[in-house]
Amino acid sequence: MLTRRIAATGRAAGYLAGTLSTMLVYSTPARAADFDQARMAPQSDWTVIVSPYVWAASLKGDASLAGFETDVDVPFRDTLDHLDLALMGNIELTNGQWGVYFDGQYVRTSQDEELLSHEIGLDIKMTTLAFGAFYQVYEQELGGNTAFGKPRTLSIEPTVGLRWTKLEADVSVLGFNTSKSADWTDPFVGLRVNADLSERWNLVAEADVGGFDVGSKLSVNAQAYLGYRTEMFGQPTILRAGYRLLYQDYESDDFTGTNKFRWDVNQHGPVIGFSMLF
Repeated sequence: MLTRRIAATGRAAGYLAGTLSTMLVYSTPARAADFDQARMAPQSDWTVIVSPYVWAASLKGDASLAGFETDVDVPFRDTLDHLDLALMGNIELTNGQWGVYFDGQYVRTSQDEELLSHEIGLDIKMTTLAFGAFYQVYEQELGGNTAFGKPRTLSIEPTVGLRWTKLEADVSVLGFNTSKSADWTDPFVGLRVNADLSERWNLVAEADVGGFDVGSKLSVNAQAYLGYRTEMFGQPTILRAGYRLLYQDYESDDFTGTNKFRWDVNQHGPVIGFSMLF
């Protein structure tokens, strides 16, 4: 019976890698410079920018659990059918020069599989929370105005923060249930850049590096988005589309006490979303 439960858990490592490709966007952070200051409170006041998003991520890398190794090479379309719930969004609080942001994701999937003529039920949950701060160190006017009536600019913002990741797997087989989880927190440092290409279009990009053996060995996040200025529900809004890559290399002792849990995976894929000022 114990052998069957360990086999089921090993199988779960493979499913974990697959179903986590339902991760949909990490972040399309808004920039206060994108919006018309005439519509905003004075620069000394703090304002809120809300950014829902979707990330259609594929996975590539390696994972291991209970001594079972699995290659991760999963396109997004293969696991979308198992998605139960996905909640994600970004909130930024800024006065135009200083700012803080919070990004949260929760993804839950479920599926039934056959192993040695026995049905296995597998529920996967992944939670990612990030908190960071930034400061605008450079801004240059590019000439002309945006569609929101402010000068076109190029700005640069260093950022620091923490990213917390938790993976949970619930496995049921032969009437037995087991739950296993792993979580870690990565500090990160990075840079955000915003450039107004025209009165309607702008480009934002962000890259950060983290882990430093505090949580994971290494994490790398890079993303870039093309934005279009418009209005939604009477509010200035930036529609965004782009691409994101998130690499995490994490390792720790697993529940067996003699083996390692490892998550050495690169998530990458297209992103869509929007940023709205309130």
